[in-house]
Amino acid sequence: MLDRSVYKKIRQIEVRSRKAVNQLFAGQYRSVFKGQGLEFHEVREYIPGDDIRFIDWNVSARLGHPYVKKFIEERQQTLMLVVDISASQDFGSVKQSKNETAAEIAAVLAFSAIKNNDLVGLLMFSDKIEKYIPPKKGKRHVLRVIREILFFKRESKKTNLPQALRYLNRVCKKNAVTVIISDFFDIDFEKPIRVLSKHHDVIPIIIKDRFEKELPKLSLVDLEDPETGNIYRIDLSDAVITEKYKNHSQNETNKLKTFFRSLSLDNLELTTDGNYALPLTKFFKARERRLKH
Repeated sequence: MLDRSVYKKIRQIEVRSRKAVNQLFAGQYRSVFKGQGLEFHEVREYIPGDDIRFIDWNVSARLGHPYVKKFIEERQQTLMLVVDISASQDFGSVKQSKNETAAEIAAVLAFSAIKNNDLVGLLMFSDKIEKYIPPKKGKRHVLRVIREILFFKRESKKTNLPQALRYLNRVCKKNAVTVIISDFFDIDFEKPIRVLSKHHDVIPIIIKDRFEKELPKLSLVDLEDPETGNIYRIDLSDAVITEKYKNHSQNETNKLKTFFRSLSLDNLELTTDGNYALPLTKFFKARERRLKH
């Protein structure tokens, strides 16, 4: 039995997400994601001009005439949500935490998927695989996915994105639209993402808080690393320190996006201020235009 406050939170996200779904895709969901390949449909007699690579030699030998395999585009896609639930995701200085923002983004994508009769799966990770939910269809399943992202009690605070990506590559055999939702505060994930992107349509979504991009103008404060517990005393009234931090943060983000572009991965940066509908809409409309060419 769900606690009333838990149910209320999930219901709020459901309502906001459904509204965003209508604004975001407006019936163009399939054109936003790459086709997941072809599935076998039937065997028919060879017609001059057919691609000889599709000749079914067993059937041709049995019937005494050349036959080819006919394929059609797969009607059903799989959406895999890979969500970072390490301790750094608890941070939020404005309306909500990075974890809550991740849940809302996941909800928008998941409701869009089930609206098109697609499958939705979830992989949550810290520095271990916290939970894997195999892809399924249906509203009840999507509500479970949202609940898990919001209220799952992780076992570890740290992050290991490479391990999560390697795990997904092992368990997800069918090509999938793979959305990675994380702040990407980790190292050595370049090779696993490169390998994953060879088999899946990978879309990284970078979730940041505004104070991770630019420090607030305060005085002497103690800042705690949520994953290690280390305390750092910083004078936020020192303009040199805050400017260095801002430049370092921007440089790291630029390097991350440059890497994603080198793999031709569409990527998006969102913040915890709750204003995700407009940038998400622009992102997917641009992606739709690119995939048409």
